[in-house]
Amino acid sequence: MSTQGSPYSPGPPMPPSGHVPARANPLRRPSDRFEWWFRRFLLVLLVLGLPAAAFGAGTTAHEASMRTVRAQVAQRHEVTARPTTDVPRDGSAAKQPAEVRWTDAGGVVRTGAALVKPGTSKGDAVRVWVDRSGHVTTPPASALNAKATGWIVGAMVGFGTAFGVYVLWAGTRLILDRRRYAQWDAEWDRAEPLWSARFRR
Repeated sequence: MSTQGSPYSPGPPMPPSGHVPARANPLRRPSDRFEWWFRRFLLVLLVLGLPAAAFGAGTTAHEASMRTVRAQVAQRHEVTARPTTDVPRDGSAAKQPAEVRWTDAGGVVRTGAALVKPGTSKGDAVRVWVDRSGHVTTPPASALNAKATGWIVGAMVGFGTAFGVYVLWAGTRLILDRRRYAQWDAEWDRAEPLWSARFRR
């Protein structure tokens, strides 16, 4: 007896392994296909975009910091100054503000407030940084500061990129799941009366 057309006739042959490829699964919904492609897009974005963003931001920050370093080095110089009063010891190793006096390159005697070590006596030589206007200032930034800034900015951008990809993926999954649940509810609303009618017979 022929089984052609029988509801129990075998369907198309299964692959030798008995496994149906995910992309050929007839139960895949459009949202499943979109999710599959979107996941791979985000993976490529993470693998290629994260290093590029981190390197670009780090390099830009390093170059900007180096311009600041060069400008500060050109505008500031170190001079030998002397405190006008004794700096008392207070049991702390932190430097304390004190008034100091020095003579600039033009022979003008200047005074200003600078941080000096506790226990420094009046008249002791101390090194302070001054700008072109003759005001006491902080030491210029160094190349090491610029390099550290580049690494920190690069790491922050890399972390931000990874976090952004994760948020994008989590948000997309949430939207897709809500849509799937809504579709399941609509399908169940159509199917439930048919199932209930079978039990009322």
